[in-house]
Amino acid sequence: MTEEKKTTQRVVVEMFGQTYQLKTDEPDRLKHLAAECDRRIKEMAKKARSFDVQRIAVLTVLQLLDEHEQLRRDYDELVQLLEEK
Repeated sequence: MTEEKKTTQRVVVEMFGQTYQLKTDEPDRLKHLAAECDRRIKEMAKKARSFDVQRIAVLTVLQLLDEHEQLRRDYDELVQLLEEK
């Protein structure tokens, strides 16, 4: 089997009014992630209007990590249930 070598591309994305030039071998995936990040940051900014951009970003990351941890716990629980059968 031969491994397909992915080429790195430069992608420009915008999140919360800031433009970022990033390199990736999956430009469509990166654009999707950036759009989701932008959506979530804007959603958090509506909830925490008085905070500066850095605090909004930190709160957004905390929210994402909380969701990630919950998904990990749910996944581990499902795996455990499947192993018991």
